[in-house]
Amino acid sequence: MLNDRSTPLALLATRRSGKPRDMVAPGPDDPQLAEILRIAARVPDHGKLAPWRFVTVAVDRRDAFGEMLVAAYLLGRPEARPAELDEIRGFAQQAPALVVVLSRVDTSSKIPAWEQELSAGAACALLETAATAMGFVSGWLTGWAAYSEAVIASLGAPGDRIAGFFFIGSPARDLDERPRPDMADILHAW
Repeated sequence: MLNDRSTPLALLATRRSGKPRDMVAPGPDDPQLAEILRIAARVPDHGKLAPWRFVTVAVDRRDAFGEMLVAAYLLGRPEARPAELDEIRGFAQQAPALVVVLSRVDTSSKIPAWEQELSAGAACALLETAATAMGFVSGWLTGWAAYSEAVIASLGAPGDRIAGFFFIGSPARDLDERPRPDMADILHAW
């Protein structure tokens, strides 16, 4: 049953992330991506604040996105080598679809920031699960760009944080299974 993804529990038990550099077309079309994001927004959200935002980066905007990343990188590393900059441009070109998830804490709310951040993380996890349920593979990356003030400013509002860059496509090869934690190490009774 665990190899049968036709049931919800089997899907959850077998979901794996893919490496964005190994993703190929097809990726989700616009209606599919919109549905993935509608599903991702159906997470626990104490106070109904929607403390996350989704920023899509279309294929025809990837070159500009890559140049924005390069400019942000050069702010902190003006001596960067051309190979580093090419790698950053390549980051922007991975996979057919790219969504950036922003965590947006409402500081005027009585809901603790931690709960709002957890809701953003849940939206990220559900985004990946929805992509898998639609037959795609996804990969959640962060890295230096997720913490760059210049990158954040180009994508969101003051106070936003990047929860991750989500690449979605089809796997070019079989996905690797990674070691999972031993339940005896992470499950304890009180």
